[in-house]
Amino acid sequence: PRVRPDHVLGDKGYSSKAIRTWLRRKGIAHTIPERADQVRNRARRGSRGGRPPVFDRETYKHRNVVERCFNRLKQWRGIATRYDKTAESYKAAVTLASILMWA
Repeated sequence: PRVRPDHVLGDKGYSSKAIRTWLRRKGIAHTIPERADQVRNRARRGSRGGRPPVFDRETYKHRNVVERCFNRLKQWRGIATRYDKTAESYKAAVTLASILMWA
């Protein structure tokens, strides 16, 4: 079954107006910081620039857990460079690395 996420934590690369609008239209809450150029452009426009999007720093702090997990997985050369030819063997390598990291 397809499941819609309750909340999306994204980095500054996903802070475009189109992505935020799409998430809002789908009813998905999001915590995405604004890029510096977006802040400057909004400030430059003054009152026509609109309000800044809601950003919860405490929620955003939980994003680092996933990032650290990916960084630890990338220490495995076979996973980082994707030497495996098939999706099944790549998934097995990720599973094995995850088990070894967990232990």
